[in-house]
Amino acid sequence: MVPALPGPPGQAESWQPPWSLGLAPDGRLVVAMAAAAVVLGAIGLAAGLSCVDRLPKARTLVLAGCAAAGVLAFLPPSGSADHLNYAAYGRMAALGYDPYLTVPADLPGDPVIGHVEEWTRTPSVYGPVATAVQALASHVGGDSVRLTVFLMALVNAAAFAATGLLLHRATARATARGTAGVTAGDSVRQRRAALLWTANPLVVYQLVAGMHLDTLAVALVVAGLVARRGVPLGLGVAVKATVGVVALGAAWELRGNPRRLALVAGLATLTVVVAYLLAGPHSLDQLLNASRSVSLATPWALGKKALQAVFGSGAYHAWIQTGSLLLLAALAVVMLRGRPTEEREGPVVALAVAVAWLFATPYALPWYDGLGFALLALVAWPGLEAFLVARLTVLSLAYLPARQAHQPEDLSWRVDVVRQWVAPSLLLALTIVLLWWAARAGGRVRTPPAPAAPRPSGPSPESRSPSR
Repeated sequence: MVPALPGPPGQAESWQPPWSLGLAPDGRLVVAMAAAAVVLGAIGLAAGLSCVDRLPKARTLVLAGCAAAGVLAFLPPSGSADHLNYAAYGRMAALGYDPYLTVPADLPGDPVIGHVEEWTRTPSVYGPVATAVQALASHVGGDSVRLTVFLMALVNAAAFAATGLLLHRATARATARGTAGVTAGDSVRQRRAALLWTANPLVVYQLVAGMHLDTLAVALVVAGLVARRGVPLGLGVAVKATVGVVALGAAWELRGNPRRLALVAGLATLTVVVAYLLAGPHSLDQLLNASRSVSLATPWALGKKALQAVFGSGAYHAWIQTGSLLLLAALAVVMLRGRPTEEREGPVVALAVAVAWLFATPYALPWYDGLGFALLALVAWPGLEAFLVARLTVLSLAYLPARQAHQPEDLSWRVDVVRQWVAPSLLLALTIVLLWWAARAGGRVRTPPAPAAPRPSGPSPESRSPSR
């Protein structure tokens, strides 16, 4: 679960954070404990959402979540080896190499790059803003993997806490101005927002304990959506391109003000273009390749196997991409039709498109779902929480752990069975239920209740009848 984080070369022991006891327990015990944590976290989250009005104060939840993020920043990242990739790409940029053209295998003797475990022949797939943060951490961390990762963990924890504080403030302001579709009661709405993001055990586990850069991307696009500013939206897209689906919500929010819409869209586009131009001509190469990938736990992996069984071996990328886009459009439209017209505001549109993308994309990992939970914290959408909680629980259990190095051989069934068959089957069923649920909600919106029959004038029959 936790890759080694060596300090500066030549030092057997390092005082640098992050710190751990280094007990190295049996891998089966660690995976079992992580699975128990995910299940208990999901149960606790579902229980909290069922009785939000009985939770502690919103401020208490926010402070508790921020404190947890602060503590986790001083512990080694767990669950995957992505942070080793981040450190390697930052090291390349700091040394003057192009991380979008160079692969870790090109520099195997480097004290930082040489510790990459899985992506040894893959150049960076992350945006230029992510690379800039990684390079800054590498400049300070130098030859120490440990210190480089710790500096990135501090940025990650700060982004997580900033998002929580932003959601706390935005939900209070939304209720005060009477935003359509919000839950009555400022304190209840803020408690729900805190539970969905800052005090959400599944989100904390994936985004903070796992130290994934999705945290920074979510922080920036949520800031852009709430403040209706183009620069944060552009910066978020320049961290991770897929979070750009949030821009559709911002555009919808400003549709009645063409001048403001043009300004926000122009600044967002300019920010993205400048960032990628500064990153160099190869910064988009891996982004295009990643768009054709299919991860094991998505329903599209089952579809790919079915296509190969019927039509023979092949990747069928074009077919899968076309199907995913059609499903995305269908989910977004059906979900929005389930909301009354007056409630289709910017955050609602952004949430619908983001959830549709999460359920429709052929390539998804559990930490991607942080975007859905952050947007859901801004919008009261009864029932939708259950789908996101169920989805993230399934993905979290399927990717226990996402890191494959040094795993006990008798746990291979977790990949061969759970990740490749059980998880995609469950997510396929969940997607079908989501479509049915959203279509049913849309039917109720389009069919208003029949007006009550007019009451007859004059005394009622009961008043004319003798009393008994």
